[in-house]
Amino acid sequence: MSPDRSFKYQMVDTPFALEQIAGSFSRRKVVAVDLESDSMHHYREKVCLLQIADESVCAVIDPLKLNDLSPLKPLFSNPAIQKVFHGADYDIRSLYRDFNIDIENLFDTELASRFVGHGESGLEAVLLKRFDVQLNKKFQRRDWSIRPLSDEMIEYAAKDVYYLIPLAERLKSELEAQGRHGWVEEECLNLSRVRAVQSNGFPLFLKCKGSGRLEPRRLAVLESLLQLREKIAAKKDRPLYQVFRNDSLFRIASMEKIDLSSLAEAGALSAKQIDMYGSSLVKAAQAALSLSENQLPTYPRKPVRNMGYAVRRRMKSLSTWRNKRAHRLGLDPAILLTKAQMASIAQVFPRDPIDLKRVAELKNWQRKAFGKEIVQVLNEPD
Repeated sequence: MSPDRSFKYQMVDTPFALEQIAGSFSRRKVVAVDLESDSMHHYREKVCLLQIADESVCAVIDPLKLNDLSPLKPLFSNPAIQKVFHGADYDIRSLYRDFNIDIENLFDTELASRFVGHGESGLEAVLLKRFDVQLNKKFQRRDWSIRPLSDEMIEYAAKDVYYLIPLAERLKSELEAQGRHGWVEEECLNLSRVRAVQSNGFPLFLKCKGSGRLEPRRLAVLESLLQLREKIAAKKDRPLYQVFRNDSLFRIASMEKIDLSSLAEAGALSAKQIDMYGSSLVKAAQAALSLSENQLPTYPRKPVRNMGYAVRRRMKSLSTWRNKRAHRLGLDPAILLTKAQMASIAQVFPRDPIDLKRVAELKNWQRKAFGKEIVQVLNEPD
């Protein structure tokens, strides 16, 4: 199918319309899916629009006007109907988080684009290459929770799924020709199982880059500042980065002296931020600085693998083989094997392809396609 069909979409914002469209799509073999959210504008992000399309029509579903999206669950969980996404990770997490929707039979065109050898796999770059189409990203950063939506915004959202089915068909054909379709099938199956990460009481500093370099007392200060940011963001319904950036709080936590004058001199915050929140930041920092030694947090460290000479040599051999093999296949080397996978293989030191099952990080397609070569590389004499 080529993407030259006339473009049609319909707005779905009543329970009756949702039931009707869910029934219609349930008779299809493949549907394309995308969503719009408000993650850049609110403290707790949510799905604000859900677009589902077949070969002839796109349904633009408004979950903010519908209390229940359960009529869509059978569609998404039906393994006989393929669901085509582009860059599905965030969408899958969001659909499960907000609506408890599971995805069966996923095909991710972004992932597939990387596996056929596209250097750039974003939708805009892929559609330009494949269909000579320039996507209009005018509304990409808009707050999709605001109602009413303009007709232009609704059409923009609908067009994001317009090309996905024809794109998927082309990619599947190329993957079959390259013998890589099974690789992508397994990757998509794994991707369909991802879920939104829950904090579960873990320290906030674990999500702050560089926090592992801080000594315990400064780590306590950073945690206290991050907790304050959470409270402010929740109260104002703002995303965290719009209150304070991570690097700003990291710089404050690293300061030898933390008071209002020091905040102004450090340049980590704007004058407006200091005026609004300076006293609260100083208070939070001082509370952390006054903690006793046994109250201070410690950064959780993963056990360091024993990378002796023999393991490092095997790692180097694997890396050399991987880079050359990936180049011949026209793939990013990290698709073939990640650094973590190579480290595990080097540690296990498999003597035959069956022994590769001991490497839990390896996917089945990697063992099947490259197992013999990997073992041969590891067991070649120096």
